Amino acid sequence: MSEYRLLAQRIGLIGLANVLVNLSGIFLLPILTKSLPVEDYGIWAQVNVTISLASVVICLGLSASMVRFMAAASSREEIQECIYSILAVVMLTGISAMLLIFCLAEPIARALFNGNVAVTRALSVIVFVEAMNVLLFDFYRALQRMKLYALFSTSVVYLTIILAYWFVSSGKGIHGAVQGLAIAKLIILIIMFSVLVRHIGLRIPDFRHLKEYLSFGLPIVPASISGWVINSSDRYVIGMLLGTAWVGYYSPGYLLGSLVSIFIGPLNTVLPVALYRYYDRGDVESVETIMSLTIKYFLAVAIPSVFGLTFLSKPMLIMLSTPDIAEKSYLITPIVAFGSLLMGIANVLASVIYLVKKTTITMKIHLITAILNLVITLILVNLVGITGAAIATLLTFVFILMAVNYITWQFVQIKIRYGFILKCLIASSVMSVFLVIWPPKDPRELLGVTIISACIYLLVLWLVEGIKKEEVIFIGAMFKSAGKQPKL
Repeated sequence: MSEYRLLAQRIGLIGLANVLVNLSGIFLLPILTKSLPVEDYGIWAQVNVTISLASVVICLGLSASMVRFMAAASSREEIQECIYSILAVVMLTGISAMLLIFCLAEPIARALFNGNVAVTRALSVIVFVEAMNVLLFDFYRALQRMKLYALFSTSVVYLTIILAYWFVSSGKGIHGAVQGLAIAKLIILIIMFSVLVRHIGLRIPDFRHLKEYLSFGLPIVPASISGWVINSSDRYVIGMLLGTAWVGYYSPGYLLGSLVSIFIGPLNTVLPVALYRYYDRGDVESVETIMSLTIKYFLAVAIPSVFGLTFLSKPMLIMLSTPDIAEKSYLITPIVAFGSLLMGIANVLASVIYLVKKTTITMKIHLITAILNLVITLILVNLVGITGAAIATLLTFVFILMAVNYITWQFVQIKIRYGFILKCLIASSVMSVFLVIWPPKDPRELLGVTIISACIYLLVLWLVEGIKKEEVIFIGAMFKSAGKQPKL
């Protein structure tokens, strides 16, 4: 139980960091939407989804390899060999990608960024820096240095907010915002690498395990690209079919609905590393217990979040952006929120595929799903506009959950507590009555409504015996100190 408690503490720490990271997008939203034309906010959204795609390709799946293999490393030399051999390869692919984007800046700008060549050239630098950052974040994650992971992941997004605000308020527009993003990521990269060198030193790698790392990681690349298609290509489709202005209308609603992923982030960060250790020593029962509890606690917070975002979507978007954006975007939020809930369950279940090292299964699922998503998105965007893109995303998440659940069941048997889900739905429905009666009109009212509705939900859940006393004590561990972390 002490190991479960430590896992809960780490999830709590990363959960707090993930809340701060996800809220950063909400804080940045009014800075950009109230200061820039909606077309420029659409460019900002396109820049961010392009960065996420480029980092997937540049990293070659090696960040996942590092997390998987470094968890079992027993000496500093093994850790050095792993991180530096992977860094060297990714640095080479990153420089190649940077030069390619820079040289093709004009056609890329015409296709994706409303002809803004300056933004595209700044993007070429960002994709290289971001790929290196992804590796270093996963380095700290693999060694369970969760305090540093939380500090760096939080710092980069809030430094971006500060610099973007400064550049935009100085009259530099969308190019200034992208410059702020580039500078923030570069600063954090320098700091993270300095800390890494201070703890483990420098070493010239001999690449003796590189083939093993690539054989594990490369099959993940098509799956990751497919995941990007599923999660982000809708912005590209909307931009190409309807224009960047409609990307600007779509993105705020999507951003708000994806807040449910706040609860997914810490699970993806902490859970796999812990499960690898249990599974590698043959403790399948602990794997099943942890995953079952994880799904239960995820649903306990995700279900009321979906209800809350559904009823608060329009007033929140009016506060955070403009009435025009809110009117066109508020229906996106509940669709994306429900899809994020389903994807959260799928992410927990998908950990089993990585446990048994069957990454080619993930590749097949995502490839099929990506093609399905792209076809449905193209059809529905043509038929019903940006709402069709959100519906396509939801349908795709339903398919992923069904496929992953079928495959996972062949390796481990995870208990789904359907009675508990029903109790969460009842408590969320009661909470929603209050949201209908008292819609917030300003940020202060929004804070009050959020607190009161959360209390109503927890009270009703307690009354229907959805949470037991010992579980409350266990959940409390998530909000305590993460304790001492192992040294590098």
